[in-house]
Amino acid sequence: MRIGLASDHAGYELKEMLKKALQESPPLPYSWEIEDFGPASMDAVDYPDYAFRLGAALQEGMLARGLLICGSGIGMSIAVNRFSKVRGALCNNAAMAQLARQHNDANCLILGARMMKPEEALMAMTVFLETPFEGGRHQRRVDKLGHPHAPTSAK
Repeated sequence: MRIGLASDHAGYELKEMLKKALQESPPLPYSWEIEDFGPASMDAVDYPDYAFRLGAALQEGMLARGLLICGSGIGMSIAVNRFSKVRGALCNNAAMAQLARQHNDANCLILGARMMKPEEALMAMTVFLETPFEGGRHQRRVDKLGHPHAPTSAK
């Protein structure tokens, strides 16, 4: 399976740490093929550029999962969720990452590098990658997320 990683300058160090963890000792029962969408250094960059690169790859089916990291996670979350086939979940812990997969079939984990400790981020990523979507009653709700004519207000 293929996972894409991207960050901005604030998330660069955490991205590199998580990438290394996936490469050296995958904490999962299978290996992921990793594609790094950048950046290649801690030089200042604009987070939408990297979120859009990864989001486009998810949209086109080139990736099974995505991982985005910026300072708070908020900017990356806003940017990547502009793609209709991306369900990006901003998670601050492993419990949120688990529910994002189980109930929302999230395909992109978004982390805030300044909001959590590296070991918390590693646990969230691990849980996100190993947790399946439950389907069932959740499928109907997930299906509504991609509908082009979803209602804009409750009836």
